[in-house]
Amino acid sequence: MERNPVRSQLAIMRQSLFDEGHLDEQFIELEELQDDANPNFAEEVVTSYFRDSARLIQNIHHSLEGKPFDFNKLDDYMHQFKGSSSSIGAKKVKAESTLFREYCRSGNAQGCVRAFQQLKKEYTTLRNKLEAYFHLARQSGPMDTASRPK
Repeated sequence: MERNPVRSQLAIMRQSLFDEGHLDEQFIELEELQDDANPNFAEEVVTSYFRDSARLIQNIHHSLEGKPFDFNKLDDYMHQFKGSSSSIGAKKVKAESTLFREYCRSGNAQGCVRAFQQLKKEYTTLRNKLEAYFHLARQSGPMDTASRPK
């Protein structure tokens, strides 16, 4: 039986998301919740994450423009963002969120700004990679759990 080349490419792309540290095991758990009744569950959750988190990024951006910084408000926003990122397995984004929160707690404004810039970079990279992944997944058709790489 010949293997579907698009499905092979999808498996390689998926594995690279883990190998490069963009995703953690939470993403696997999301995919495992997919079934025949909801074959696009992971994509729907991730799409919702990106839509909702864009608002939080805007809020953080606006808060960083104000002086002096309201570190409690920034920490609250980042707490929400970190939780959302954790829920989809966004490993690098979550790590940057943690660093940002540490800077908030120590009152380090420059650290917050630097961490936020890096967070946005990781967030954009993840978004682009996951959009490409889900686009390819739609082309390959449904993948059963047994054939999905771990």
